[in-house]
Amino acid sequence: MRYFITGAAGFIGSHFVRGLLAGDFGPEPSQVTVYDKLTYAGNLANLAEVDGDARYSFVLGDICDGPLLDHVLPGHDVVVNFAAETHVDRSIHGPQDFVVTNVVGTQTLLDACLRHGIARTVHIGTDEVYGSIDSGSWDEQQPLKPNSPYSAAKAAAELLVRAYFVTYGLNVLSTRCSNNYGPYQFPEKVVPLFVTNLIDGQKVPLYGDGLNVRDWLHVDDHCRGIALVIEKGQAGESYNIGGGLELTNRELTERVLDAMGADWAMVQPVEDRKGHDRRYSVDDSRLRAMGYQPRHRFEDGLAETVQWYRDHEAWWRPLKASAAL
Repeated sequence: MRYFITGAAGFIGSHFVRGLLAGDFGPEPSQVTVYDKLTYAGNLANLAEVDGDARYSFVLGDICDGPLLDHVLPGHDVVVNFAAETHVDRSIHGPQDFVVTNVVGTQTLLDACLRHGIARTVHIGTDEVYGSIDSGSWDEQQPLKPNSPYSAAKAAAELLVRAYFVTYGLNVLSTRCSNNYGPYQFPEKVVPLFVTNLIDGQKVPLYGDGLNVRDWLHVDDHCRGIALVIEKGQAGESYNIGGGLELTNRELTERVLDAMGADWAMVQPVEDRKGHDRRYSVDDSRLRAMGYQPRHRFEDGLAETVQWYRDHEAWWRPLKASAAL
C-alpha cells in the first residue's frame, strides 16, 4: 500500500507516519510520501527516526498547489489529509490563513485525488465542528454548528468531503477527533504549554472559570482509530474518535500540576477566550463497533508525555522561543 500523507511533519501526522512505518497500525506500507509546507508547527525533527527508511520520502509543498500535487500524487493508493491550521487562538486573530489552508487546501487536494483516481482519501477533522453541547454526546448525525473561525473552516472542509463523495463519487471519508495530547505536540497547545511552563518555573494560564469540558485522547489512540477508518470505513461517512475521559480545564490543570509536583499557586487566571465552547463530548460507538478501543489510560499517558518533554528540551525550547510562548 502506498500512502500520501499531507501535513505529516506536524504532531498527529508525524505520529501516524512513525507508527505506520513501524507496523503499529497493521500491515507495513510499501511507500509513505509526506507532503508538508513546514509552517511554524511543521518540523522535520518529528520525522527524524524514519528519515533513513527507504520507504519514506518527503516533499516540501503547499496543499493549495494543484500543479505540484498533480506531479507527486499519482501512483499512491491512500491519501490522508492532516494538513491544517489548528490553533483556535490564532484563528481568532487571523482567520484568513485558516480558510485558505483548511478550506481551499482541502478542495484542491480533493480535486487532485479525483483527477488521479486515488482509491481512498481520509480527511482528518475535529469534534469542534459540532460546536458546544450542554449534556449528552454528539453522534455523527448531529448538525455542524462551529463557533470559532478554526472550527468553521474545518466544518467547511467536511462539507466539501461530503460533496465530493455525493457529486463525484470520490472514495472519501472523514474523522472527528477529540482533544489530543502526547509527545511532539507543538507547545502552544494546553498540555505541552503547561508542562513546559512548569519546567521553567512559570505560571500556567487558565481561561475564565476553568469549567470548559473536553474529552482527552492520546495521539496514539487517535492514529489507531484513523488506521481503522482507512481499513473499514464506509465512503462518504464520518467517524468520531474519542478518548473516553472528559475533564474540565480546571481538572486537567490539577492533573498536570500534580504530575509536575506543582500546586495551584502556579496558575494564572486569564480572560476567557472569545466564543469559548463550553463542552465537547463525542459518541464514538460507530467506531467502537468496528473494533476501536483506546489503549492509553490518561494518567499513564500524561505521565509519559510529561517525561517526554522533560527529556526533550532541545526539541521544544527553540519552538517555544520562536513562537514567543
